[in-house]
Amino acid sequence: MPTSQDMTTHLDPGLLDALQHQVAVFARRAEQTRLGGVGQVRNSMDRAAYLLLNRLDREGPMGVKALAAGMGIDSSTVTRQVAPLVDTGLVKRTSHPEDGRAVVLQLSPRGQARLEEVRSSRRELMAQVTDGWTETERESFCTLLTRFNTALSARQAGLPSVDTETPPAS
Repeated sequence: MPTSQDMTTHLDPGLLDALQHQVAVFARRAEQTRLGGVGQVRNSMDRAAYLLLNRLDREGPMGVKALAAGMGIDSSTVTRQVAPLVDTGLVKRTSHPEDGRAVVLQLSPRGQARLEEVRSSRRELMAQVTDGWTETERESFCTLLTRFNTALSARQAGLPSVDTETPPAS
């Protein structure tokens, strides 16, 4: 089995150093700005809340375990992150239609409206940050960033790297 050292010997170390540096800078900048958008809703929704609401919007009502599995995190983490969303009325807890004992999480109308405000603000930020880029450059960046995130997710899950060009899910 090849070692990590074996896999990188044929790659340009300078390029790998530059890549890891740019990823670190991106992570710091993303955390500092929270990529929250512009205007009144700037920075007004944290990353965890945004990702949870976004997944519920795209995939519909689901239980905590399904939500956790889809996001690649622990159920207890989802439970902890969802609690304030329920408290503020952005997410509703309802009974499962087939098993009344099970709880299903669902985006509330208030959550839907709030999510759209944040999405709109973040779309504006992305437009501003990529001002001067061509549509092809934006598409290429999105494709490469999606591939990068997919590879990181696969590595975190202990799976072999999957090279796909799927659009971003969350």
